[in-house]
Amino acid sequence: MNVNIAPDIVAKELSAAKNLDDYYAKLVPAGMGAGWNKSEPSLYPAPKKTFLPAHWPYRTARPALDAAARLVRTEDAERRNLILHNPVAGHGYGTASTIVAAYQMIKGFESARSHRHTPNALRFILESGPGTYTIVDGKKVPMEEGDVVLTPNWCWHGHCNEGPDNAYWIDVLDVPLTQLLGPIFFEGLEGKFIETAGEAAANSPYRFPFATWGAKAVQQKESRPGLREIVVGPPHLDSLRIKWRYFSSNAKVDEAETTANCVYAVHSGSGRVRCDEYEFEWARGDVLVIPSWRAARWEVGSESYLLRVSDENLLEKLNWLRTAG
Repeated sequence: MNVNIAPDIVAKELSAAKNLDDYYAKLVPAGMGAGWNKSEPSLYPAPKKTFLPAHWPYRTARPALDAAARLVRTEDAERRNLILHNPVAGHGYGTASTIVAAYQMIKGFESARSHRHTPNALRFILESGPGTYTIVDGKKVPMEEGDVVLTPNWCWHGHCNEGPDNAYWIDVLDVPLTQLLGPIFFEGLEGKFIETAGEAAANSPYRFPFATWGAKAVQQKESRPGLREIVVGPPHLDSLRIKWRYFSSNAKVDEAETTANCVYAVHSGSGRVRCDEYEFEWARGDVLVIPSWRAARWEVGSESYLLRVSDENLLEKLNWLRTAG
């Protein structure tokens, strides 16, 4: 309500409204609007297709990260990363409404500052050499090609590369969801650039090596002809569900609309996905987003492994996870 207008004056003016247009105008100073006169409905028969399907090729992202490495030091940036924001007009951050993905890298013999935050995060490692690891709550966790590494809510974490080879990975976080709900907290490590830790723990519960989990995916029963998948965990992130998907060569897989937002990272293989009027060819290291309530058709070339990250965990808890049909 406009604090400069007394409530009794607003009430008097509303009582004297001559017609509906006059009434609507007099509601504005009261900070109210007529629920029957909205320009757009608050409720609708099915989810709106607000965010767009999109594709980011690794062959573009990798040289872009290398260029950033010449220009930006990790001492000057919390993370040297490239945010994959959805191409919908007027949008500049989230990959989907609840999820953000980014490409990140650290050079050889370089570290990325330790910090912690309330959003949940995971990393999917695309390239790394010996001696690349993350520190999660004071314990070294190796980051090897194909690994999925978790950083749950409020865990301290920093990244180190003790070898000569640059390391590249894909980050996926629930930051847009956390921003929407409000509980964003962030804290940098006081007094030190990065946590200290002992030897790397290859068997960390936060690390899921591809050699193990890719094999598990292949061993599953087909959920659809040509598609096998497995949920990664435990432990699980509260808001994000992580799945490894295995597509057999030349598979064609149709998926109906779902309320889940889905981000995909390509470990290996190639193919094409059609989503409404959009079509993308994907290859190793690429990132794709299929937003909520968009049907998809996967047309696979060579056998392929894709990491699928969705907001299904949260939607399931709220009984909002639905599929068309």
